[in-house]
Amino acid sequence: MSELADLTAVSLVSSFKNKDLSPVEVTEAVISRIESYEPQLNAMWAFDPEAARIAAKASEARWLKGEPAGPIDGVPTTIKENIATKGTAVPLGCAATALIPAAEDAPCAARTREAGGVILGKTTMPDLGMLSSGLSSFHKLARNPWDLNTNPGGSSAGAGSAAAAGYGPLHIGTDIGGSIRLPAGWCGIVGLKPSFGRIPIDPPFLGRVAGPMTRTVADTALFMTVLSLPDRRDGMSLPYTELPWMDLHTNLKGKRIGLWLDAGFGADVEPEVKAAIEAAAKVFEDAGAIIEPIAPFLNRPMIDGLDRFWRARSWSDVSKMSKEDQEKILPYIYDWTATAKDLNGQEVYTGFAQIDVMRNAALKASAGFDFIISPTAPMPTYPAEWASPVNDPQKPFEHIAFTVAMNMSEQPAVSINCGYTSKGLPIGLQIFGQRFDDLGVLQMAQAYEDRRPEQQPWPVIA
Repeated sequence: MSELADLTAVSLVSSFKNKDLSPVEVTEAVISRIESYEPQLNAMWAFDPEAARIAAKASEARWLKGEPAGPIDGVPTTIKENIATKGTAVPLGCAATALIPAAEDAPCAARTREAGGVILGKTTMPDLGMLSSGLSSFHKLARNPWDLNTNPGGSSAGAGSAAAAGYGPLHIGTDIGGSIRLPAGWCGIVGLKPSFGRIPIDPPFLGRVAGPMTRTVADTALFMTVLSLPDRRDGMSLPYTELPWMDLHTNLKGKRIGLWLDAGFGADVEPEVKAAIEAAAKVFEDAGAIIEPIAPFLNRPMIDGLDRFWRARSWSDVSKMSKEDQEKILPYIYDWTATAKDLNGQEVYTGFAQIDVMRNAALKASAGFDFIISPTAPMPTYPAEWASPVNDPQKPFEHIAFTVAMNMSEQPAVSINCGYTSKGLPIGLQIFGQRFDDLGVLQMAQAYEDRRPEQQPWPVIA
């Protein structure tokens, strides 16, 4: 029965339609998987199996009538805990946050529920979403199912771990500097950071997006048919366009692909990661694509400026807390954000201005290419108890050099597994494209998924 938890959303929907499977039995299998794995992984929060069973039963009735609510009716789903679901608090991974039940579903949750998705609960995240880690002052330490001694990454930590562990096929994360793609890369799954505004969110913020985290490209595409639907609460969202998300075929012949192996700042790309990315480039080249190395186009002042702005933004919230609540925050995060209290207005503004500098650099570098490929992160994952691969609050962003620019440039980017280290840890390949070409990015990811070397079996937690 537990094997049902590993089926893709695409296959589940087909089985529901043909009445080969019921959402009820699939949901029970996923609940069983979660209950078995959670004592080790800590990927879930507000896990609600009874509500999931009720939703699955209602879905079963709709399928029996041949009247599904939407493209994902009956498919088990999780939602990152910073995305509001009605009646559930939004702790933001932080022990200092007041636990006030949300008044309504945020756009992603609303679209998922309307389409019949069976919501199992929320997935964990680190304090205030400002870590690429499963470490949190509120949640238990989230771990990577590929190796419980390692980190799933973050800030969509629980979502990455849940997808790799088979807590159902569909998961929603958020990303402002790599928070979908980094855990996707370190957990061996597919994670899409869509074009800014493609998926409505609430509250909206510059560079911040929500996106699917799944095991396959087709499941990500299927979820986009739901998540990209319009919602007027997001005043920064794109005009709705009905895209043929499930049309994932593309011809690679003649496509110009940039190979980006040196970001311009941050940690050096480790040898095993570099080798895996170069091997992926060869896969594209063998299929007829034109691969051209590209020079670094980012630099240290860009990320240092953005760091100053993000510290100031976080300190504006933390400074309003009582001393008692400030002491509840993860020390790494407090030590990082507290340095902003000495910044002046000009330092904050010039930091904010680096967003445009980074944006323009990324758009200029990619102008001559159809797509660019790179490592998702310079290194494989790292010890579970660390807050980041460097674990130094004054060097917080050495690992996001390949991901953060796409948030600022609004370009779609996806991470997909492209190999493993000698210790069996996944390595992520990032593919990004021109603004608004989300479908093209998914088509490239599908082309690679179809051609990549055989994947290792998904991890099993004993």
